[in-house]
Amino acid sequence: MGQTIIEKILTSHCGQTARANEIVVAQVDYVMGQDGTSPLAINAFNDMDGNEVFDRDKVAFVIDHSAPSPNEGVSALHKLMRKFSQEKGFRLYDIGEGVCHQLIPESGEVGPGSLVIGADSHTCTYGALNAFSTGVGSTDLAGGLISGRMWFKVPETIKFVCNGTLPQGVYSKDLVLYLIGDVTADGATYMAAEYTGEAIAALSQEARFTIANMAIEMGAKAGLMEADEKTFNWLRRFTKREFTPVTADRDAVYAEVREYDVSKLEPQVAKPHQVDNVAPLSEVAGKPVQQAVLGTCTNGRLEDLRIAAGILSGRKVHPGVRFIVAPASRRVLLDAMAEGIIQTLVESGAALVTAGCGPCVGTHNGIPSDGETVISTANRNFKGRMGNSKAEIYLASPATVAASAITGKFTDPREFIK
Repeated sequence: MGQTIIEKILTSHCGQTARANEIVVAQVDYVMGQDGTSPLAINAFNDMDGNEVFDRDKVAFVIDHSAPSPNEGVSALHKLMRKFSQEKGFRLYDIGEGVCHQLIPESGEVGPGSLVIGADSHTCTYGALNAFSTGVGSTDLAGGLISGRMWFKVPETIKFVCNGTLPQGVYSKDLVLYLIGDVTADGATYMAAEYTGEAIAALSQEARFTIANMAIEMGAKAGLMEADEKTFNWLRRFTKREFTPVTADRDAVYAEVREYDVSKLEPQVAKPHQVDNVAPLSEVAGKPVQQAVLGTCTNGRLEDLRIAAGILSGRKVHPGVRFIVAPASRRVLLDAMAEGIIQTLVESGAALVTAGCGPCVGTHNGIPSDGETVISTANRNFKGRMGNSKAEIYLASPATVAASAITGKFTDPREFIK
C-alpha cells in the first residue's frame, strides 16, 4: 500500500512506517515562534526545567505580529524574547524584518521533505515547498525547543485536483477561497490537503504559498504540494542546500479526492464573518469600502505587490479609502523598491507600514472604526480579527483589493486588466 506525501515525510522522521491515524514521535527539522506565542513558550520551557534548545541552528523567533510594539506590555514581551534568544544562542528576527511565514522560507532552512513546527497556525504555508509544516501550541513548542521532537497523529489526506487554467484576472487567492467555500471551514479538520493538477503546476512559487497558507482555514493540519523546477529555482535564491523531493505514491490511500475545473472561475470574496462564507465578487460588486489592505503572510510577497501596482499605476486611490500596504519581508520591500513598485503604490495614495503582519491581527496599524467595511488580502475575517468586532472584513486577491481601492467599492479587477 502506497503512501501520501505527509505519510512519507513522517516515516522519514520517526523511524517507522507512518500510516494515517497512527501516533508517531518524529524528529523535527526546524522550530519557530512569533511574538504572540513565544513568551508563553518561554514560560513553559522554564516550567519544564529546560536548559538549552535542542539545536540553536534549527530554531528562530520572529517579532512580526506587533512590530514595532504598540504599547509597554508588548514591549516587555519583546524584551523577554530578545533576552531568551540571546541566552540560548539562536536567531531572532526583530521588528521590520518581516512576517515569520516569509522569513522562514527565505532562511533556506526549509525545503522539500522538511518537518517544521511553528507556534502559529499558518505555519502550514511552507507546504508549498513540499515540506510538512504545521502549527502547534506554545506548550508543544517548548517541548520541541527542548527535545527537537514532536508527537503527531498521522493525518489522513484529502487530494485536491485542480484542472484547467485560471482565467486572466483570477489568481491563487480566488482559487483557495473557492476551495475553502466548497470544503467549508471544518471540512478538512486535522487532515492534510494535497494540492495537485495542471492549475497548481502553472502557478508561480509565490502563488503556491498563498494556497498552502490557507489550508488551516479549511481545518487542515497541513497543505502540501509536490516540488518541481519552480520550487528549486525559488530555493536557489536563498540556499545551496540540497533537498530531496517527496511525491505521493500512485496507490496512496486518500480520505477523499476532489476534482475541479478552474477554467471558468471568477474573482471570489470571503464575506463576513467566516472564511468559508465565499461568493463570486459579482455578488457584492458596488458595495462601498473604507479600508483596503495589501499584505500579510498570505499575500504580501513581491508578486502580490507587483500585481497591485500594475493595476494602480497611473491611478489614484479613492479619497474615501485608506489603502494600507505591508510587505511580507524587508527583502520583499527592497526588491519592490528596486522595481519601482513601492513608488507606484505610494504615488497612488498607499500608506506603507513596517514589513510584518501589519493590520491583520488587530493590535495596531489600521484598526477600522465601527461599521466600516475592509477588503483585505489576509486569511481571516472573523469578528474582531482586525481589532474591531463592529467592522466587516472581506477577503480577496491583491488585484481585487487594488481595483476596489481605486473605485471605493467592490470592483472586479478585470475592469483594469488589459
